[in-house]
Parts: sequence; structure tokens; C-alpha cells
Amino acid sequence: MRTRFELADAVTLFGTSLLSNVKPTPLQTKVLRKISIYRTAAPGGHEEVCDCCGTVRYSYNSCGDRHCPKCQAAKQAFWIDDLMRKTLPVKHYHVVFTVPHPLNTICLHNQRVFYNLLFAAVWNTLRAFGYSHFGVETGVVAVLHTWGQNLSLHPHIHCIVPAAGYTLDGQWKNIGHWGCYLYPVHQLNEAFKGRFLDSLKRALRKDRELVLFNEDIQQTYKTRWVVNCEPALASADHVIQYLGQYTHRVAITNQRILHITDQKVTFLAKDYRDRAVNKPVTLDGVEFLRRFTFHILPTRFVKIRYYGIYNHTTKNHLELQFVPERPDIDTLINRAKQPETRLQRLERLTGVNPCQCPVCKTGRMVMIRKLPRIRAPDGLFPGPYPESSH
Repeated sequence: MRTRFELADAVTLFGTSLLSNVKPTPLQTKVLRKISIYRTAAPGGHEEVCDCCGTVRYSYNSCGDRHCPKCQAAKQAFWIDDLMRKTLPVKHYHVVFTVPHPLNTICLHNQRVFYNLLFAAVWNTLRAFGYSHFGVETGVVAVLHTWGQNLSLHPHIHCIVPAAGYTLDGQWKNIGHWGCYLYPVHQLNEAFKGRFLDSLKRALRKDRELVLFNEDIQQTYKTRWVVNCEPALASADHVIQYLGQYTHRVAITNQRILHITDQKVTFLAKDYRDRAVNKPVTLDGVEFLRRFTFHILPTRFVKIRYYGIYNHTTKNHLELQFVPERPDIDTLINRAKQPETRLQRLERLTGVNPCQCPVCKTGRMVMIRKLPRIRAPDGLFPGPYPESSH
């Protein structure tokens, strides 16, 4: 359902000024362009008619970009469904690794390298703790987020860690004896800090860029790093539903945008210094888009990664000992292979049938013709096109 104000409206209004004042990269410009024509006549679509009451509907194609706030719902539902079939029936812990703000300049300098090093440091830290504290190879499902509530750059990784693993001799072992937490948090802080900064300095030294950012790195050695380790979550299915909230989020959703004027954008943001109360934040329109471009990831960059016993290549070489009340992995895989169309799957997961007539509620919308792409007006971010009826 369309909200009153959308990210696409802000792109249309302030996109040209952003190009003039900030000069975004070609990738950032391409993403903003795709968002601006989301579900308009520009990318084409199709005409449908109800086979019962004759209602006619014009549906326009979505942009499909992973940074678009309206193109993620189906992907998120499918991801949750897929992972539920693979999750181990053990306790899981939610751990969040955050890097301090002085490193943001390095992040913006080379996002791909920075985020790859961040993923590696997170996994290597958790893997080392699994071996040193419990003597097991554990696993992680890790999801990258890059934003804070006010759209500032705030790289952090959400991890779901199972309280189990394999010993060196191949035995299954449940772990976790630190009260409500999997590992002592202060030790995670220091280990993660050392690993990440060491790998970052090596990468910069290799590219002969360490001298440019050495002062920022030295500052972070004196900064308190934050690793947030929460108590164990309830069940395997609950874990996936919880993590699913984080997987396909984008920096700003349309529901958070309260108002857009000729110069300003006002949106809701949680104030974590005041009990996470939602408060309105107003930014200049160009500044709003500039902050949004911080969170456009490099092309084909993988922001959800699986490590250890959750990595598919590792799983192929391990015989996991599932508890009796949980079906074995072969049963789950066979169930997943049962024939089911994408629309049937979407209806099963969301309870919404996109082919149902919105008027009579009994008929089925049948496509009668395709609508071709139309020539865009002049300018990278043109004014609004005719909109879809849904």
C-alpha cells in the first residue's frame, strides 16, 4: 500500500541537486534512478482484467533493486522460509559487532574492502572463541547493516550463533555456560578490535594508503568498541523470525517518512538515548539523499553470509545429529523440493494472493497485454509518472 510520502518522491525532488552538489558515483546514481521510477509506466508493466467482474487493473513493474524500500517483502519472506528449513534445533544467541565512527572515512574510501574485512574479523573472532572456550567448530549467520536511525553511517553486523558445534574428532557438542550469554562480552570486544584493526592496517599498507588514515586508526585504539551479546533466543523458528527483521531492511522505509517539502525531509528515528522513543528528524533534502547514498552497497556485494556449520559447503561434509523431535535434513530438503509456484509460495507465507481481484474478491486477475517501456522525460530524475493501481 502506498504511503503519502515515499523515498521515490525525495529522489525526484532532490536528485538533480544531489548530482550538482555532491556528485554521487555512477552506481549510486543508477540506484536512485531506479528507485525514482519504481512502479511507474517507465519500466513497463501489464494490463489485467478480472475473469469474474471485469475490473481492469494496470500493474507496473518494480525496480527490483535491493536498496528500494518496496522491493524487499517477498525476498524477505522467501529467505525466512528457506532458512527455517536449515536451522539447527538448538539455542541461538544474537551478537552484534559494531565499529567506531572514526573509521567511517576509511569505510567510505573503499566499502568493499572494509566490509569484507569486517565480516572476516567477526567470523574469525567467533570461531576462535568456539575453539578456545568449548573446543568446537561452531557457525554463524551474519547480516551487514550500515546505517543508524538518522541515516548516518554506522556499520555493524548482526550475528545469530548456535550454541552447538563439532569437536575436532567429529563429535556433536552443545555449548554455552556463561550464564545467559554465550561468551564473555569484554573478551569479545578486545579480540574483535585487535583482529579487525590488524587486518585493516595490513590492507591499507598493501595499497600504500596507511599514511592517509593512520591517525583515524590510532584514535580507535583509544575508543571503546561495542559488541552486544544478548541472551539466548527461544527456539530455532523464533531465531529466524527475529533475524528476518534485519535481513532485507534498507536504510529508510517509506513508513518512516512523515513529510517532504520543497527543501526538507522529515522522518521518524528512534532515540536510543531516550528509551528508543520515536522522534521526528528533519534534514535538508540533498543531505537526506546524501546520507542515503552511504548505504548503497557495491555491485554484487553479499551482505548475508553463512559460516562454519551453517556454510553449505561445510554441511555437505558433516553428519549433523538432530534431536528426535526435529525432522532430519533430508526430509526437510525433500519437502522443499515439492512443486510450488512462486505465487503459491508467496500466498502461503504472507496470506496475500496478488492475483485476487481487489473489487469482487472472488475473481482472478488475468493478464491481457503487456505494457512496453516508455521513453523517459528529460533529466535523470523526472517528475512523477502515472502510478499503478496497487
